[in-house]
Amino acid sequence: MSLQKRIDEDLKDAMRAKDAARLSVLRLLKAALKNATIEKVGADGELNDADAIAVVRKQVKQRQDSIESFEKGGRAELAEKEKAEIAVLNQYLPQAMSVAELQKIVADTIREVGASSRAQMGAVMKALQPKIAGRADGKTLSAEVSRQLGS
Repeated sequence: MSLQKRIDEDLKDAMRAKDAARLSVLRLLKAALKNATIEKVGADGELNDADAIAVVRKQVKQRQDSIESFEKGGRAELAEKEKAEIAVLNQYLPQAMSVAELQKIVADTIREVGASSRAQMGAVMKALQPKIAGRADGKTLSAEVSRQLGS
């Protein structure tokens, strides 16, 4: 079952269970997926799972940014709401990569590419993207590449 179909089914289940919080998050996610689908393949198409995961990741990132803003503004109740939404969205993301696993893949890729300085970071990142396949966010990935190339 594709990720979009799974989200549709979970949306229906949330409606039946009258779970307003989950329903709200899934409706927003469905709208974001629909917008991305129209942008990428047209109104009648469907995103592949990799593209759908990228949309979910983007939604999580938006909420993380909101949490940061709410906490700076002293709005803890809104930050908690965003954290609950992230918990729902995380159910649609693949299992995150462990730190050790990430370090090993980055080290192997640096050796493959033959990179020796930060100037070659772009080539390493480009080679890493397909290997990571959405299991680590870009910020964490670039920090690890930078750390390993810097030493």
